[in-house]
Amino acid sequence: MSVSETTHLLQRAIESECVFDGDWVPASGTVIPVIEPATGEPLMHCAMASPADIAVASRRAALAQPAWAALGPRERAEVFRKAAEVAQRSFAELALYVARETGAALFKGEHEVREAIVLLHQAAGLLSQPHGVVLPSAAGRLSYARRQPHGVVGVISPFNFPLVLSLRSVAPALAAGNAVVLKPDPQTPVSGGFLIARLFEEAGLPKGLLHVLPGAAPAGEALCRDPNVRMIAFTGSTAAGRKVAEVAGRHLKKVALELGGKNPLIILEDADLDLAASNAAWGAWLHQGQICMATGLVLVHESIAASLTRKLVDKARALTVGNAARGEAALGPLINQRQLQRVHEIVGDSLQAGAKLEAGGDYDRLFYQPTVLSGVRPGMRAFEDEIFGPVATVVSFASDEEAIELANRTEYGLSAAIISPSVGRAMAIGERLDCGLLHINDQTVADECINPFGGRGASGNGGSVGAPADWDEYSQWQWVTVKNAPPAYPF
Repeated sequence: MSVSETTHLLQRAIESECVFDGDWVPASGTVIPVIEPATGEPLMHCAMASPADIAVASRRAALAQPAWAALGPRERAEVFRKAAEVAQRSFAELALYVARETGAALFKGEHEVREAIVLLHQAAGLLSQPHGVVLPSAAGRLSYARRQPHGVVGVISPFNFPLVLSLRSVAPALAAGNAVVLKPDPQTPVSGGFLIARLFEEAGLPKGLLHVLPGAAPAGEALCRDPNVRMIAFTGSTAAGRKVAEVAGRHLKKVALELGGKNPLIILEDADLDLAASNAAWGAWLHQGQICMATGLVLVHESIAASLTRKLVDKARALTVGNAARGEAALGPLINQRQLQRVHEIVGDSLQAGAKLEAGGDYDRLFYQPTVLSGVRPGMRAFEDEIFGPVATVVSFASDEEAIELANRTEYGLSAAIISPSVGRAMAIGERLDCGLLHINDQTVADECINPFGGRGASGNGGSVGAPADWDEYSQWQWVTVKNAPPAYPF
């Protein structure tokens, strides 16, 4: 699909060079090209929002929000169901565009659209759940707690899974009765923002409730400072998350942070080597390793480390790298030159520190070869840093205690996994790992949109998204008491 072949749903978003506030309006910032990573060619030109644009959008969102919150739950739910229908009808074109804009394989674009449809239906389902509880109280007094929206929620989303990581906040925030100002990464403005705007526009969401404004750091900072915005939901790097938390916290906003990870996959000596290698390869190299849950450390018992490494090397050499969105390869490009250079520097620094290059370690344009490093130990960058590239980092251990110590030797705490037919042993190890997501006999990359998702430490501030957590995250409690008449007090 070329840009000229895009269908009605995306045509307006791609060609408008505008931001969205219920209508498509010019932004006051500059216009930049959005580059397809696999080809280096522009997909579209995107208008960048300025802090002034953020202020206008936040004010309009605050004005529109009360009427939306007052609308009946069935009427609100119908908007999400209609948006899901639009996404299903346009599935093929949306999936291809997401794949192209993110430099991904087509199946990853398809996955994002499927999960988006689930998220929309899930948001509709939120509205049929109880919105409060009746509390025990003295006779003659009704005491209850009800959930109320924050008002305006600011959402800042990343480039790697832009559709899912935007919509998982946008949809439940709207369902809970909030208005939303969304700032997607300007590298993926359609997948992370304008596509969502078009879905809700077609579904009949009242104007003023969803604003989509791609922008750079000043726009994000303005969103964190704006007095009309009561909550910030941020997904991105830990470094950026710290800045968001600092600015938003200074203005007493609620902050939900989903950040990076250095996720260990522990492979015990009784594991099936073929299955273990398959899990390690998928967890380390899926979407070129540009996933917060990517397997950052392959911790292997020393008795099988050499054999497991050989199998990973075979897989690395068999994987093709190229324009994955067109089906020409298994792995696609990294998102930009800066990220590629960072990955290459981490690999180079680790080799200088004593790691061994088993496969890969080279690149062509933005296409980085699937890489295997062995002999990695604490202190090396490949052990310490979140790489966000297609690098399998193999670390050996001698005992369960050492595996636990190595897995927990990080500031992150997002995902962890253990592979062994001894399920009880694996679960005992898992109970001692500092992580928000734990998988026994699987790799580290997993999210079904109906599970609470989040990490601890440098990975964020808890399981703040996903069906069981959405009401708690995107609403706040109000306590209410009712009596037939006011009592007489002693004074």
